[in-house]
Formats: sequence, structure tokens, C-alpha cells
Amino acid sequence: MSFNRLSSLESQPTEYRDEPETQDDPQFHKVSEDLSAKLFSLTSNIARLSQQINLLGTKRDTERVRERVHDLLEEARDGFRDAGDGIKTLSAWENLNASQKYTQQKLSREFQASGTEFQTIQRIALEKQKASASAARTALDADDPGSLPYSDSPSQQQQSQVQDQEQVRLASQDEVDFQDSLIVERESEIRNIEQSVGELNELFRDVAHIVHEQGAQLDTIHGNVVNVAGDTQQADIELRSASKYQKAARGKACCLLLVLAIVLTIIIVAAVLG
Repeated sequence: MSFNRLSSLESQPTEYRDEPETQDDPQFHKVSEDLSAKLFSLTSNIARLSQQINLLGTKRDTERVRERVHDLLEEARDGFRDAGDGIKTLSAWENLNASQKYTQQKLSREFQASGTEFQTIQRIALEKQKASASAARTALDADDPGSLPYSDSPSQQQQSQVQDQEQVRLASQDEVDFQDSLIVERESEIRNIEQSVGELNELFRDVAHIVHEQGAQLDTIHGNVVNVAGDTQQADIELRSASKYQKAARGKACCLLLVLAIVLTIIIVAAVLG
């Protein structure tokens, strides 16, 4: 390898010379960023939806408010379906590093929290829609003019009242039809909410299962870390004990050698003098 080639390698940025396993997966990063943006949008949607639902059943309740509630509900449902697909995609991702696992679990928990809040809001909207539709249907039935008691010889006053009621009925028939169509729309919206509640409940159960599995994996990892730490500590204790034993053994060996040296010296001196 030439000197110029070596210099060019050393001048490259550090990230290009990192090991492959330490680099983040660009595709994982893209999916997680997209999912994070969707969850943020869902959070904003739920806040606006909550404000509009609070107006239902009050003096500020109008058809425009109900249209906004309908649109926001539809938008939130579609958003949760898309985000749910993203959660399932991330949960199936393999060979994640520690940072990616944290991102995976964080997004799953955020989705679950938003889903719980949305379920609560959906139930409130459903209850208010049912109460409103029932009250409107009752009021519409009560406004239907009934006939006067039958009489073989109705008086002129009764005949006049019947004619007045007939004129009122004809004049207000368009309004009655309009109100009836609004009630039908509300009842249809109630059925749509009930259907979407069932569909999204299944999605939320799937994500709850994913979060539970991720939690179990975390517990396993934590347990392994604790076990490794415990084993390391025990090994350190054993090494210390072994080191002390070796030192003590060396000390005893030195003492024995010294005693043997003294004995040999005495023997040699005695032999020389004798």
C-alpha cells in the first residue's frame, strides 16, 4: 500500500471507518422517524378532537361541530391503522442494537398511551351521540301533531282547530324531514363509531401484546446483566482468595527453604569440624 493511499484512509471521517455492526440501519432510522411523526400528528389530532367532543350536548353544539368530530375521528382511525402497521414492522426488525431497541420500545409505549386516550375519547363521543340522537328522535315524535278526539258532530271550533293544525303540519313538514335526515345521519355515525371501536380494539390488543413481549425481553436482558455482574463479583472474590492463598503458600515455601538451609549448614559445619 502506498503512502498516499494510507494517508487518504486516515483522512476519512470516523463514521466511515466504524465497524458495520456499530452503525445504525438507515432503513430502521427512516421507519422510526416516520412513525414518530405519525404519533405526534395523532397526539395533536386527539387534542383537537377532545375539544370538539366537549362541545357536544352544549349550547355550542352545531352541525358544523359534529362534522369536525366526524372528520377528526376518521382521521385518527386512519392514523392509528398506519401507525399500528409501523409498530408491527419495527417489532419484527432483527439484529437491533441497544439504541434501536430503546427506540422500538419507546415508540410502542407512545402508541399504546395514545391508543388508550383515543379509546376513552371514542367512548365519550359515542355516549354523547347516542344521547343526542335519542333526545332528537323523542322531540321529533312529540312534535307530530295528533288528531283531536273524534266526535260524531264536531263543533265549529273543533273544525277550526283541525284546519289550523293541518296548516301547521304542512308548513313544518320540510323542517320535520330535515330534522329526521339529521337524526338518521347521527344514527349512522353511531354505527360507524361502534364498528371502528371493535376494529381498533383488535389493533390495540396486538400492540399491547407486543409491548408485553418487549417488556419480557427487557426483564430477561436485565436478569442476564444482573447474573453477569454477580458472576463477575464472585469471580473477583475467588481470584482474590486464590491470590491470598498463593501468597501464603509462597511464604510457607520460603520458610521451609530457610529451615532446610539452616539444617544443611549445621550438618556441613559438624562434618567439617568432626
